[in-house]
Amino acid sequence: MKSTILPIVLVASVAVSACGTTTGSRSGSGALMGAAGGALIGSLSANAGKGALIGAGVGALGGYLYDQHQKGYID
Repeated sequence: MKSTILPIVLVASVAVSACGTTTGSRSGSGALMGAAGGALIGSLSANAGKGALIGAGVGALGGYLYDQHQKGYID
């Protein structure tokens, strides 16, 4: 059961990550999806809190970079 949940959550988080039109909303949605994915992955290794923090940071960075790419600042 756990082996099927992880790919589903990862696909769902990629599908809705970086939603929005402003830098703040894209970074925020990336952070939320990253935290959810990180908590899920972290719970598999019995450390959901650390996974959520790492996921939130990576998600926020991903959302910010996506926003900058959409605005044409990053190729």
